[in-house]
Amino acid sequence: MDRFYSMQIFVRVAELNSFTKAAESLGLPKASVSTYVQQLESQVGTRLFHRTTRNVQLTNDGLAFYERCKDLLMDVEETEGMFRDEGLGVKGRIRVDMPVALSRNVVIPRLPEFLKENPQVELEISSTDRRVDLIQEGFDCVVRVGNLADSGLIARPIGEMKVINCASPQYLKKYGTPKKLEDLSGHLLVHYTLTLGGRPFGFEYFEDGKYKTMKMKGTITVNSTEAYQSACLSGLGIIQAPEVGLRDLIKKQKLQEILPKIISEPMPVSIVYPNRRNLPRRVKVFMDWLDDVIKDYINH
Repeated sequence: MDRFYSMQIFVRVAELNSFTKAAESLGLPKASVSTYVQQLESQVGTRLFHRTTRNVQLTNDGLAFYERCKDLLMDVEETEGMFRDEGLGVKGRIRVDMPVALSRNVVIPRLPEFLKENPQVELEISSTDRRVDLIQEGFDCVVRVGNLADSGLIARPIGEMKVINCASPQYLKKYGTPKKLEDLSGHLLVHYTLTLGGRPFGFEYFEDGKYKTMKMKGTITVNSTEAYQSACLSGLGIIQAPEVGLRDLIKKQKLQEILPKIISEPMPVSIVYPNRRNLPRRVKVFMDWLDDVIKDYINH
């Protein structure tokens, strides 16, 4: 309990940038506030503040510790009030990571409705195609597209996205429209890999009850979904991507679906979160909302 109380005092000092003001706001002697912070620094094994006669400032370690303390204190407050406040909105910060296209096209445009219902929530959204380390980087949950590795994390399946083959009209005018798998020997593929220098997978197709890949020539390799789509629009080759993200481009005749009978494996979409027994209510509420929004998008 002393450590919990020390964390509360530390957060107050950090927010007011003053031991004196923190002591006044808490109704404690300044010496007591200083003692609690010193004990906390001894417990965590690092200096949390730079102290001068005129100024109190968080160290780099102190800043990181302050962010975690705020989350922990909010979790305790939320847990203590989970029955008392069940009919009220949630509050606190939520850190989430998701692919760039999903963030830009699906989630962020719908966020005003979530924040209207939960005005005391603060969201930190990371948008990247890189596989972040959920635990090490401090995310509450992440949205992942594609097959998941066995990581010891909890996966909440949302659905699957149908993958189609596409090329731009100018590309097809130059190279012709392939009608069967064998025709691809005379075509170019836009190669995609998460890490440049890695080996691209090739063109995927289903045959004899399983998914296979065929090597194809290509003049460009990219490591982001934005660049992947842009390369296709520029006539640099064929891509295989989720149909839902290409629908508007096909409708506007900027891209054209090809080889509709040759299918690649659908891409599963999941929300992944740490194996925590007491998941903060704010995270659960956000994940439920996220589940509905993404399902609506991929099933549209």
